[in-house]
Amino acid sequence: MGPLRDAQLGAFTFFASALPHDVCGSNGLPLTPNSIKILGRFQILKTVIHPRLCHYVDISRGKHERLIVVAEHYESNLSDFQKQGKAVSPEKVLRIAYEVLEGLEFMNKHGLVHRALGAHNVLMDCKGNVKLAKFGLYHMTDHGADVDFPIGYPSYLAPEVIAQGCFHPSDSSHDEAPLPSGPKTDVWSLGVLLFELCAGRRLLQNIDLSDRLKFILNLGCMDDIVTVLAEEHGCLDTIKELPPNVLELLRKCLTFLPPKRLTPAELLRDPVFSSVSCLYTPFLKPVSLFSSSLRCAHLELPDDINDLCKVDDDEDYLSERAINEVYHLWCLAGGDLEKELINKDIIQSKPPICTLPNFVLEDGESFGQGRDRSFLLDDTTVTLSLCQLRNRLRDVSGEAYYPLLEDEQSSLPQSNSSNELSATVTLPLIIRERDTEYQLNRIVLFDRLLKAYPYKKNLVWKEARVDIPPLVRGLTWAALLGIEGDIQSKYESIDKDTPIPTDRQIEVDIPRCHQYDELLSSPQGHVKFRRVLKAWVVSHPDLVYWQGLDSLCAPFLYLNFNNEALAYACMSAFIPKYLYNFFLKDNSHVIQEYLTVFSQMIAFHDPELSNHLNEIGFIPDLYAIPWFLTMFTHVFPLHKIFHLWDTLLLGNSSFPFCIGVAILQQLRDRLLANGFNECILLFSDLPEIDIERCVRESISLFCWTPKSTTYRQHAQPPRAPAENGFGKTATYYSSEYQDTPKTDLSREPLALSDLKAEVSPRISADDLIDLCELSSAGLAKRTRAGKPKIIAVDIRPVEDFNRGHITGSVSVPFSTAFSPDGELLQCPTSGILHNYKGRVIVVISHAMKTAATFAAHLVKVAFPRVCILDGGINKLKPTGLLTVPSPQI
Repeated sequence: MGPLRDAQLGAFTFFASALPHDVCGSNGLPLTPNSIKILGRFQILKTVIHPRLCHYVDISRGKHERLIVVAEHYESNLSDFQKQGKAVSPEKVLRIAYEVLEGLEFMNKHGLVHRALGAHNVLMDCKGNVKLAKFGLYHMTDHGADVDFPIGYPSYLAPEVIAQGCFHPSDSSHDEAPLPSGPKTDVWSLGVLLFELCAGRRLLQNIDLSDRLKFILNLGCMDDIVTVLAEEHGCLDTIKELPPNVLELLRKCLTFLPPKRLTPAELLRDPVFSSVSCLYTPFLKPVSLFSSSLRCAHLELPDDINDLCKVDDDEDYLSERAINEVYHLWCLAGGDLEKELINKDIIQSKPPICTLPNFVLEDGESFGQGRDRSFLLDDTTVTLSLCQLRNRLRDVSGEAYYPLLEDEQSSLPQSNSSNELSATVTLPLIIRERDTEYQLNRIVLFDRLLKAYPYKKNLVWKEARVDIPPLVRGLTWAALLGIEGDIQSKYESIDKDTPIPTDRQIEVDIPRCHQYDELLSSPQGHVKFRRVLKAWVVSHPDLVYWQGLDSLCAPFLYLNFNNEALAYACMSAFIPKYLYNFFLKDNSHVIQEYLTVFSQMIAFHDPELSNHLNEIGFIPDLYAIPWFLTMFTHVFPLHKIFHLWDTLLLGNSSFPFCIGVAILQQLRDRLLANGFNECILLFSDLPEIDIERCVRESISLFCWTPKSTTYRQHAQPPRAPAENGFGKTATYYSSEYQDTPKTDLSREPLALSDLKAEVSPRISADDLIDLCELSSAGLAKRTRAGKPKIIAVDIRPVEDFNRGHITGSVSVPFSTAFSPDGELLQCPTSGILHNYKGRVIVVISHAMKTAATFAAHLVKVAFPRVCILDGGINKLKPTGLLTVPSPQI
């Protein structure tokens, strides 16, 4: 969207027609309310951006089918000329006509017709240029079918519209709805508008509505409609004095028969505009963010970056921000649409007793109440005051609107040096997202970074670690997923129309997917759902549609509702990263391996909970498949998924394990206190989960998880190394193990039966060497307190340990550590183990079965963070890293 500049935000309201409560659709579900249909159709209007059209910003749905629309607005309009009672100069008339036609032509290219063209809907900006308002009302109401009032104004309606009976939509004699109006209807309306400007008076204002409509229909009998109108209004001399090209324009617009009338596109190129067409340059559509073109070449940046520091305190920087940004900030600053309309008496409440009829007959017919006029269209547009927002932002410096981007190698500052903003960063996310000043700074920064994508993608990634502003979440997610190239062409090349076997299942799933959300439950939402899902199925012939794919699509579709190509591209990038091969026709081996690794992660991080769940037989297969198959979108509502995925997209494919464990730990007390049946009931209706706490704990768990412990042989094959994890500043357990080049010291694939037999996960020799820094310092990695964070426990007999062991490892022979029934014995070796409880314990042995048994015993006695060295001590012998202790003297 373009900047606000001298425009204002305007709001108008209307009611959608109510549906009967006892009628269901063909699928057996209640009919979709007309207000929801309108809300869905409205969304595309936000993408229709042209200098001659007022930008649509938002639509909100209230009680009783009320809708409030927010759009760009200007106080001045063509009715101001009519109030003056003077004719407008022919040159001005031609320019107004040309600019209106520019807007109409652009609308027509997008399949839109205005149909509500009138003097007060042709606004004028401060430079006197035309801005068409309310051009989307006809489209969003399905050509007037979803409202109880006609679209258009009697004096401006084309004859063919009146002939169809548009003013009687509820008349039972009309079996079929009127045909939708075409572009030529607006040309007639424009002709009436131009005639009024030339004549200096309103048309047909002093006669009744029915006579007015009859008069327009009778114009078909006249040879020269312009002359007839001039005689009727007593301005024949004024009209005759018009230049020939203006008179010709009026006659071409006011052509009675539609087949002989020109379209806006044809009229725009007509010789009547030869004197003004040279004054205008063609409109160039802005380059989209994710396209084949380079973005940086199109940025509007200052010629001298030093000018950013020379800011004028009186300059209105807010007006240079996009209209949707200003409206978003207005809402954060306490803006309330209904309150604004109530204050201007547009919304008026009536006591319920006043709405009751005087009496009701047995058949339900009521008497004594006239039609409620409030359900008709009130054409008033209320200007939204920005004073409260400007007061909130008065202390924000000019530099904040033009942040300088640091070098990629250096760490970004907190987007501001302000102490107040630095303090805000530490507040809970839900508070930060509602803080006006904070969101302004974040939005401006992300806007700069995203416009420089992909060249600044590392900075996008670093800033996203702080938080992602909700307003730019869709584009930020796309950047984090590495979306590049001409995604629109690729999406359009996919056949989304030919029937396929999956169509039936998609049709069944969509009406059940996140239908509490007004946008996704709209018919437009269903259509887009269907197209994106079908595009994915068709373009991935080696994979199949599984139930849950619709839930996975929902966040991307919601955030990119007007950009199906981007929603598809994000989904196509997300699935191979986090759900590689999950959608194979036979995915049992992939799912089983995933659940087994998850079970080992539970044992690794919370052995007490793991022991309890295993004892009662409550295995991950019973509850976790919907979690991972849909990446939690089937479990949580969208607003929680947004916060969860903000972090998930920064992690690697093993991060979902940590989310799963964090969810279990929030339910820990209830799980430990309950048996199998109670746990089943608990997960059938999952209790409220604190998603911010879940994210925080997931990151902590992720940082404590050695990368190779989540190795899966069915994960995505290795890719080129990339900065892709929490690692650089969080901790050393960071990067994707699957991205690590395979060596002799890497983890070996394990048969599923063998993997299931082990309670604790395995760690690779490579990982152990790296974490213990054996190749350099030769000491165990240490925390700030000086205690080792990871420790190698060698369970071989002492004599084998003395022949060669890992530097810094401790000897805890298996034979002396546990009793025959698995209890930890009270002896010096068990004391060593207790000293290291809470650290990552790597069990090393000759035989893997022995190590697995020892690790299982440790888990049984509630030792957390226990893992096994894959391949045992033999894996390390070729490295030359084993040391032999010096003999004691």
